[in-house]
Amino acid sequence: MRTNTIRGVIILALIILVANPAKAQVDTALENKAASWTAALQLNDNTKAKKVQDAILTHLTAVKDWHNNNPFTLVPEGINPANGNKLSEMDRQIIICSTKPKSVHENLMAVLKTELDSVQIETILDKYTIGKVEFTLQGYRAIVPDLTVKEETEILKNLKQAREQAIDYKSMKEISAIFEIYKTKCEQYLNNNGRNWRQLFKTYVDKVKAEKEAAKKQQ
Repeated sequence: MRTNTIRGVIILALIILVANPAKAQVDTALENKAASWTAALQLNDNTKAKKVQDAILTHLTAVKDWHNNNPFTLVPEGINPANGNKLSEMDRQIIICSTKPKSVHENLMAVLKTELDSVQIETILDKYTIGKVEFTLQGYRAIVPDLTVKEETEILKNLKQAREQAIDYKSMKEISAIFEIYKTKCEQYLNNNGRNWRQLFKTYVDKVKAEKEAAKKQQ
C-alpha cells in the first residue's frame, strides 16, 4: 500500500514538473509580446507604459485561456443559416470564441483609450493583427486601380472594424476569418455601387499571370 502511495506521489510530481515549464513558456511568450508591442510606442512615461503593457498581457492571457478552454466541439454541428453550408470547424471555433465576456475587450480598450492617442492605439491593434489593415487595403488598391476616395474610406472603415474585432481571437487563422467577414462587406459595397468585383478580381489575376509569364520569357 505504501509503495503504491509513493509511486502515486512520484507520478504526480513528474506531471507537475512537465506541465509547469510548458505553462511558463507560454506565459513568457505573452509577456514578451506585451513588452515588445508597448516598447514600439516609445512612451516616455514609465507608469503609462506599465499600464498599457499590463492591459495587453491581461487581454492576451484572457483570449488564450478562453480559446484553450472552449474547443469548437462545444458548438453543435449544423448549418450556417446565411448560406445553408455545413458549419466548418473554424466556423464553430469562431462562434464559441465570440461568446467570451465583453469585458475582455472592453477592459483593454478602456486602458488604451485612456493612456494613448489614436495613432498609438492603431499601432497596438496593428501589432495584434500583423498589419492586416494596410496589407488588405493595398490589395484593394491594386485590384481596383481607380478606387475613389469614397470607396477607400468605406473599405478602410470596414477593415478597421475587422481589426478591432479580430484582436479577441487567438490564432492567425481565426483573425484572418474575421477579416474575411469584412472583406465580403467591402466587396458587396463595391458591387452595390456600380462595380463588378468578380470581373475586377479576374482582370487583376490575369494581369499578374501575364506579367509572370513575360518575366519568365525574359530570363
